Amino acid sequence: MSAQETNDNVEAQVQALLAQMSLEEKVGQMTQIDFSVVSVVNGEVADNPIDQAKLEDAILNRHIGSILNTPTTPNNQTQPIEKWRRMTQAIREVAAKSRLKIPVLYGIDAIHGATYTENAVLFPQAISMAATFNPDLAFKEGAVTAREVKASGLDWNFMPVMDIGRQPLWPRLWETYGEDVHLAVTMGSAYIHGHQGEDFADADKAPTCLKHYVGYSYPLNGKDRTPAWIGERALREYFLPGFEAGVKAGSPTVMINSAEVDGIPGHVNHHYLNTILRDEMGFKGSTVSDWADISRLYTRDKLAASPREAVKMAVMAGVDMSMVPFDYSFYDLLLDLAKTGEVPMTRIDEAVTRILRVKYQSGLFDRREPDLAVAGNFVTEEAVAANRQAAREAIILAKNDQHILPLKKQASILVTGPTANLLSVMNGGWTITWQGAAEHLYPKDKPTLLQALQQKTSGKVTYVGGKNFSDEINIEQAVTQARQHDVVILALGEKTYTETEGNLESLHLDPVQLQLARAIFEIGKPVILVTFGGRPRIITEIANKAQAVVLGFLPGMEGGAALADILFGDTNPSGKLPISYPRDTNDIVMYDHKPIEAFESNQYRPLYPFGHGLSYTTFQTSDLRLNKDSIAMGENIDVTVKVKNTGALTGKETVMVYLHDVAASVSRPVKQLKAFKKVELKPGAEQTLQFSLTPQDMSFIGVDMKRIVEPGEFEVMVGSETARFQVAKP
Repeated sequence: MSAQETNDNVEAQVQALLAQMSLEEKVGQMTQIDFSVVSVVNGEVADNPIDQAKLEDAILNRHIGSILNTPTTPNNQTQPIEKWRRMTQAIREVAAKSRLKIPVLYGIDAIHGATYTENAVLFPQAISMAATFNPDLAFKEGAVTAREVKASGLDWNFMPVMDIGRQPLWPRLWETYGEDVHLAVTMGSAYIHGHQGEDFADADKAPTCLKHYVGYSYPLNGKDRTPAWIGERALREYFLPGFEAGVKAGSPTVMINSAEVDGIPGHVNHHYLNTILRDEMGFKGSTVSDWADISRLYTRDKLAASPREAVKMAVMAGVDMSMVPFDYSFYDLLLDLAKTGEVPMTRIDEAVTRILRVKYQSGLFDRREPDLAVAGNFVTEEAVAANRQAAREAIILAKNDQHILPLKKQASILVTGPTANLLSVMNGGWTITWQGAAEHLYPKDKPTLLQALQQKTSGKVTYVGGKNFSDEINIEQAVTQARQHDVVILALGEKTYTETEGNLESLHLDPVQLQLARAIFEIGKPVILVTFGGRPRIITEIANKAQAVVLGFLPGMEGGAALADILFGDTNPSGKLPISYPRDTNDIVMYDHKPIEAFESNQYRPLYPFGHGLSYTTFQTSDLRLNKDSIAMGENIDVTVKVKNTGALTGKETVMVYLHDVAASVSRPVKQLKAFKKVELKPGAEQTLQFSLTPQDMSFIGVDMKRIVEPGEFEVMVGSETARFQVAKP
């Protein structure tokens, strides 16, 4: 059957089903409840967490269309895979007893693997996946995640985050693919393709959800769920392209921005949800609210005069499904609004059509049992290997004075600092629990950094530190031990967090970490600084004194092993920064800044620039060439450049192609990443890489808010070379 025939078939089935539905059944489809609504008390530890009477009430009487989360909020925690399969099967069986047998769509935050299934393969978080500059790894992560989500009996993944990460204070920065539009588009699209395949109804594929449309990631004050002020040009230049790419990649659902942009909360922004998302981008899928955000139009935003008005405003603005989440208030209010005609049936039918379409496209109507056997589809050798590779390529060697790294395996090492002996700090939020901090629930077979170092070395490894992130470290003992060792590995960073719980007042490290570092430096032993965490905490003073700096960010469950591989030279580091690493708390300038930001006394002077990352070998790019020095409007320009491994070790290098529009009617960034390629080269090997820059790459949002290419001079930059071409006037 052709794609068109499949689509026609789905549309016919949707319309036939819609024609049979009562108003109550339709409103139920638009309602999503948290699992705790149908759970027994303390369902997270119960063998059978479902209260059967509550489940039957939800599906048979309220016709609920979707359930999300784990038993029982706020005590969300990972569940054994067989328990998930029993739970989701029980839900399917009740849905099969309903009048029209419409399946429930079960949603979960599987943001770096099947995060709420015990022992699942948990990859580096998105910020670290971006640091790999390797879309093949993002594709594999998507494929592994979908397979393990489906093996768990679950249907729908709230991922990827296509918000752009340009506000380092924001506590969800690490859920993004960094500050650059092209990198985020490339990695997010690859993840979606891996997760959904050619047909996300396939047994080992699943639908994705683009988050959080749009502008959520750029709060002015840096705190989660607070206002963004984004002009339309910036919106179209930086914030929309990720979502546009996600729609193009086929993601069938979009989750709406929890906060507000320019005074209009995401859940009532008709312009964003209809004019831009549907009319301009051509999105045909369904939208889902974020957590309790429709009721918050009344309780928090003071936009609605009552909970009833809040429901009306959100539905009429284009919200198809409400993540209510703890009751049936949305269902009751929308039912009444529809009966009085305040929300017309045409709008209800439109929303339900979209939701049913996603359910048919996802293969739910044919899925009466879990699709996949656990064996062969959960924690496979290939999946673990892909994860280890991702962790190795995600870690960034930022400094390596006098080639202190790699370490000799006979070296005697003191390991100290709050992030040295925890798995949680390498994984972050949405890991095993919502905030990711429940270290006692983490797998025992995955090594922390300390354990991985102990496993790999024949030298003495001594640890001075606590069992928890907040435990006080005996500085005097650390200093005494440092004197007796060749080198100190100082592991600093952040505890785990996500969402509003991760708000902070300063990017500075905790004073106690600085105190430990200063005391260690005073004795003069070489120090290797290792950091873990979701955003760039200020490390300038320590980094300047350290012999080596390794930025771990959130490399996932294989992070400890991968970092030890790098420290001892079993892996040659190849990670590159997906953000500009600030020198100080208020010195926040992106790499693709405007000329005015680096003019006179202004400057782009991060501690480490976007794209920075060292290797144990050296690479050189040369012979940058363009196929033409002038092109007609609408033509591509072809770029070739050579890259050579000029060192003594095999290594991987990411070659980045930047473009600069020399003069334009709207101020243009000093440079923008438009293409990149990661290659592995043996010592002395050279490769010629080819890239094609399109009119889209040369375009920008013009004075009249339309995307245009203007004639004039452009510069292509690779490494230290620049080549120029003209776009001729038409």
